[in-house]
Amino acid sequence: MDQHSIEEYKRTLGNYLPTQAVDRVFDYMDHYCVRLHITRERRSKLGDYRWPQPRHNYHEISVNGNLNEYYFLWVLLHEMAHLNCHQRYGSEVAPHGHEWQEEYRVLIIDYADCFAPDLLPLLKQYCSRIPLSHTIETKIEQHLKHHDANYIATTCTLLNELTPGATFRIKARPERCFRAIEKRRTRWLCEDIRNKQKFLVNGNAEVEEC
Repeated sequence: MDQHSIEEYKRTLGNYLPTQAVDRVFDYMDHYCVRLHITRERRSKLGDYRWPQPRHNYHEISVNGNLNEYYFLWVLLHEMAHLNCHQRYGSEVAPHGHEWQEEYRVLIIDYADCFAPDLLPLLKQYCSRIPLSHTIETKIEQHLKHHDANYIATTCTLLNELTPGATFRIKARPERCFRAIEKRRTRWLCEDIRNKQKFLVNGNAEVEEC
C-alpha cells in the first residue's frame, strides 16, 4: 500500500473511530491483512468476522457504519477478538467461549484510553474477571448509545428486559409484532407473529410491548 493509499485509509477510519484508535487499528488491519467492510445498518447484528477461505486468503471484518465512534470501536474489538482467537486456536473453540473472552478482555484493556472517560469505570469492571459479565456488557452498550449525536434520554424498554414469551414491536419498525423465544447471548431468537418467520434481534433494540 503506497503512502497516499495509507493516508486515505486512515482518513476513512477517522470518520468512524476515535482519533486515538486510528493508527493502532490501521496497523492491526495491515498486519493481519484484514478487509474491513463498513456496512449499512443491520438490525440482526452490529458486526461479524470471517476467517480466510479457499477462495480468498484474507480475514474479513464488517461493522455497521451507523454506530457512533465509541460503539464502532467496541464492536470492532469484538470482531478483532474473534480473529485473534482464530489465529491462536483455529476453529476448534466455542465462538464466545473462554478463549475468545480472554482475547476480547485484553483488547479492551489495550484500547481503553480510546473510549470516553464516562465508560472507563464500566470497562474496568467488565474486564476484571472471566467469564465476562453479560449484565455489565448490557450497561456498557446502553452507555455507548449516550454518545449518539441525536441521543435523547428516555425510559425506553430494551428487548433484553423482556422475558421469553413476551410480545413486542421494535420501535424502528412498529408495523410488525414479534414474540421473544429465547436469549442467545447478545441476541434473541424472535418470531414474527404474523407469518411465523424467525429472526435474531439484538438484545439492546428499543421495543414496545404489544
